[in-house]
Amino acid sequence: MVTLTRIFRFSPGRSGEEYANGFAGSPRIRSLERYFEMRVRCRGEVDPSTSYLLDIKRIDRAMEKIVLPPVTQALATHGDHADPVALLRSVIAPLNDELSGLLASLRWQLSPTYSLEMETSDMSQVLIRQWFDFAAAHRLHNPALSVEENVRLYGKCNNPNGHGHNYRFEPCVAMPTDAKGGEVFTLAMLEECSKRVLLDRFDHKHLNEDTLEFKQPGGVNPSVENIAKVFFDLLGPEITRKCAKAKLASMTVWETDRTSSTYPA
Repeated sequence: MVTLTRIFRFSPGRSGEEYANGFAGSPRIRSLERYFEMRVRCRGEVDPSTSYLLDIKRIDRAMEKIVLPPVTQALATHGDHADPVALLRSVIAPLNDELSGLLASLRWQLSPTYSLEMETSDMSQVLIRQWFDFAAAHRLHNPALSVEENVRLYGKCNNPNGHGHNYRFEPCVAMPTDAKGGEVFTLAMLEECSKRVLLDRFDHKHLNEDTLEFKQPGGVNPSVENIAKVFFDLLGPEITRKCAKAKLASMTVWETDRTSSTYPA
């Protein structure tokens, strides 16, 4: 079993042009127009005769046939009030049929930091993700170890005065869709909860010195793995309190652009 992900870039509303899924989007943008990306994730067994799970040209044709027309129509009819959750719900089953039942999920990147994803295994819910960033200092130190052992284990990250990171975190919230496919938990709700519960508490702080969760004694060592778990445990109950039908599915924290941790895995 393998997965194959195809990014489909498009600018809805243009027609009559040769199709090409390039960096500029397709149909190609010529003026001030909307631009989106969708991540088509497929799962199945590789065809031994072609060495493909699916020909990517087939995925592009399916997206052009199944997804582009309703998105274009919704934007023409409703403009900025078009409901992306309802659109996802309306296209995912026919897209899965077009791809011979191999579609695992469709993720709509509505902006570089905000996305909605629906999985074919459960089309009654949508996964909403948004990035947030904060600056903080921390020191990696285990009080159960000697000074020498801490330096050997953590190196420069054991600097007694700490060091800083520009962190990024991404909550993933599972929210059910209503009978018409619309949202019951919104991006505005996620932003409010994340600011109140996490950003106000941890932004521009020394995690080991200023926060109960990481301060010694009693706090946990503020590795990126532990930060992801602490953030999940703090935000999860607030998400459900804000909307009883919504649930925090995971929390990903980036310490740098090269290092991140997701909890739960």
